[in-house]
Amino acid sequence: MSKPHIAFLGLGLMGSGMARQLLAKGFPLTVFNRNTEKARPLADEGARVAASPAEAAVQAGIIISMLADDTASRSVWLGDDGALVSAAKGTLCIESGTVTVDWIHELSTAAAERGCEMIDAPVTGSKTQAATGELNFLVGGTAAALERARPVLSAMGRSMVHLGPAGSGALIKLINNFVCGVQIASLAEALAMIERSGLDRTSALEVLTNGAPGSPLVKAVSTRMTTPDFTPNFLLRLMAKDLGYAVAEGSKLSVDLTTAKAALGLFNQGISGGYGEQDIAAVVEPLRITTP
Repeated sequence: MSKPHIAFLGLGLMGSGMARQLLAKGFPLTVFNRNTEKARPLADEGARVAASPAEAAVQAGIIISMLADDTASRSVWLGDDGALVSAAKGTLCIESGTVTVDWIHELSTAAAERGCEMIDAPVTGSKTQAATGELNFLVGGTAAALERARPVLSAMGRSMVHLGPAGSGALIKLINNFVCGVQIASLAEALAMIERSGLDRTSALEVLTNGAPGSPLVKAVSTRMTTPDFTPNFLLRLMAKDLGYAVAEGSKLSVDLTTAKAALGLFNQGISGGYGEQDIAAVVEPLRITTP
């Protein structure tokens, strides 16, 4: 069977790697990115570059969006030159950004009005997993739509989990990221304590990373914090955004995410300190420079 033509919207840290995997697997690909310079390398590798989301969607059987937040996602789907303006009836729409459940429901309704079907399929994994096709997709939507999407998602990832109806993937992604954010915030505070106390940092971190707290995330981020290396794998400002979204979703379910709120405070402090465009590990830096 011939591969469907894909329109891919958003070529940031994650999207560029995902789009490149689709090209490598032989999918016909049209890409759109607001900053056209980010599309140039993919054009050199065989992708067609569109001037707008609407243009990208014209020939597409499947449209994938990987944008930073609700606002950016809304602009590429529903703007005056948004993808749904020109999407053909029967097109499968996939939202892979970390967005709110309410936006997924709104987008799903808008897609249905165009005769299209939509799934939310955010991912776990970061820049490295996107570049190597090792992402895990968290899917909300119908089982039939997931089966249509499966060959395309398989080209970009190693696994997919069907969580339930539309919005289910978005919700579990926010829960996942708030737990990650809390771990990173607590690690930053722990490292600040270690460094101020005079403990041998290497030995102290070995206790944490090789013991019960030593999740893969804690191990990876502790290395970045101590190198230090804040080359973006996951932008600090986006973790703050995800924590804020998670707090709001928790409130709708009458769950007060107190740990997420505390972590959000630290990440906002990092943004105020000028670290928003750096890796999440940079959340430790304001704790290092603050006078006790």
